[in-house]
Amino acid sequence: MRVISGSARGRRLTPLPGNEVRPTTDKVKEAIFSAIQFDIEGRRFLDLFAGSGQMGIEALSRGAASAHFIDSSADSIKVCRDNIKSAGFEGDSKVIRMDALSFLNTTAERFDLAFLDPPYGGELLLKALALTTEKTSDYGTIICEHPPEVTLPEEVGGFRIYRVYRYGKINVTTYKKEI
Repeated sequence: MRVISGSARGRRLTPLPGNEVRPTTDKVKEAIFSAIQFDIEGRRFLDLFAGSGQMGIEALSRGAASAHFIDSSADSIKVCRDNIKSAGFEGDSKVIRMDALSFLNTTAERFDLAFLDPPYGGELLLKALALTTEKTSDYGTIICEHPPEVTLPEEVGGFRIYRVYRYGKINVTTYKKEI
């Protein structure tokens, strides 16, 4: 894993050990950031289910003003903090060990870009998506990584599917608000 572009370009990131997590591949990460490249500069990024923190770090490297990293795993939080420190983004980052749904239910923060990549299986993505719409700015974008067999709603909380990208066994669905 590495930072693909921006001020920390080429920086190697430590992955989480084991098979319980599935980091976003460089190919998918590059595609996601190419799709939102003009929406990153100066924005507030939410890396929900952060894992190693690679998506939020990539956003910061490409000019995001700040990033919140949320994960319930102590191991993920440790690796995330180490990666943020290694990339030099400690001042722009907030790392919170908390269940994603609890965070979304309690935070007063608003975000411009939100990346959701929960563990596959169950209804967690749908629940998190619904709550994330309430925490995303009117001109924000929500990005969901999920398996192709998961069908996401066309509209949720005033946000509509903007685009669906397919990368083999991974789909990336983006939402934007209807204004």
